[in-house]
Amino acid sequence: PAPYEMCTPTGAALLAATVVEWGSLPPMTVRSVGTGAGSRELDEVPNVLRLVIGEPLSSPGPGTAVLLETNVDDLDPRLWPDVLDGLFDAGASDAWLTPILMKKGRPAHTLHVLCGHEVVDGVREAIFRRTSTIGLRRTEVSKQALDRDEGVVRVEGQPIAVKIARDGGRVVNVSVEFEDVRRAAAELRQPLKEVLRAATAAAHRSYPAGEP
Repeated sequence: PAPYEMCTPTGAALLAATVVEWGSLPPMTVRSVGTGAGSRELDEVPNVLRLVIGEPLSSPGPGTAVLLETNVDDLDPRLWPDVLDGLFDAGASDAWLTPILMKKGRPAHTLHVLCGHEVVDGVREAIFRRTSTIGLRRTEVSKQALDRDEGVVRVEGQPIAVKIARDGGRVVNVSVEFEDVRRAAAELRQPLKEVLRAATAAAHRSYPAGEP
């Protein structure tokens, strides 16, 4: 601290009466910025005050999400599957890796994590706990998703879940749950590829493209 008064009693009283929270500049639409400099020359800190006036951003809509990203070059690659599992457990909608080259030619990965605003704090904590990174980039992104539904088909009596995607009320994509296919193949003692082929064909018959 400087060995002299840095705030007048009047200024301190105004802050105490009006400030309800102290922290970084919040997301806002800036309307005006004012800067003032004092006459005293200080060695410890600039004798400058800046005032920013703005309006808080509106609450994010249902079509928005948060993209968290970080570059990591010093994590044992065998840990990445556990990292991704932990992020999904924390509520991430999606998480993936991109191989990159960093300075001095060091191989690394960019971790990308997509999540909703309501779980971003937990996802952020999971990234810091499970990786070696010391910083994150945060970007607000728009998100468009098809309407989703679930169904079931059977292969020789074995139930297999199906994900159904609709656009405008009509089926555009169907996808069988791979873990169910794996389980069914083990139960039936049949090759995985054969059960996958049969389940996919059954899904397309049950939920044909273009139908409601």
